[in-house]
Amino acid sequence: MSLEIDVLTIFPELVRVPLSESIMGRASDKGHVTTRVHDLREWTTDNHKKVDDEPYGGGPGMVMKPEPFFAAVNDLKKQNTTVVLMTPQGKKYNQKVAESYAESSSHLIILCGHYEGVDHRVVKYLVDEEISIGDYVLTNGAIAAVVFIDSIARLIPGVLGDGRSNVEESFSVYDGILEAPSYTRPAEFNDMKVPEVLMSGNHKKILDWKYEAAQQRTKENRPDLLS
Repeated sequence: MSLEIDVLTIFPELVRVPLSESIMGRASDKGHVTTRVHDLREWTTDNHKKVDDEPYGGGPGMVMKPEPFFAAVNDLKKQNTTVVLMTPQGKKYNQKVAESYAESSSHLIILCGHYEGVDHRVVKYLVDEEISIGDYVLTNGAIAAVVFIDSIARLIPGVLGDGRSNVEESFSVYDGILEAPSYTRPAEFNDMKVPEVLMSGNHKKILDWKYEAAQQRTKENRPDLLS
């Protein structure tokens, strides 16, 4: 399985650089994920390559124009393409949504907003789904796009070295709660010891400890997940 992604942004390097490093870089080299990052200005038609204008009805800031988005998607879209807009007004993103994209998507076009957002005709007539990575606002959608791509790509078989890595983790284990704490060598550091049960070799006791520790960690940090 492989995934193709086209990203439309006015800040290509904000997307291109992070996705060329570490696991995402290797995933690209191996052909598991193909990411093409485009400068939206390539689809402008004026001499100044203008992608924004003042909002109708007044208000602060500038709004991204519809023409470049429509032209770009028209050029890049394939038969099974899903067009996604990164926006604070979108559907709240979580692990289950990431899993659904990883399982069902073969080609994504990701639109990255900026300024005061994009012309709503883009949302209404061009976009299949609006995605928000959290209840906060970023300076532009390119940053959110990197998070979105990383979280999906790592779920594609072959991207992570250990097939268990995307199963035994937060939001995937124990019906979606946080994962248990992890420890490594040395067994004792500055009088701080690794829990003895993890070194016992008793797999049943280790699993029980991990479940209880995961429950406690979730209670402390994300009690909303327990409901």
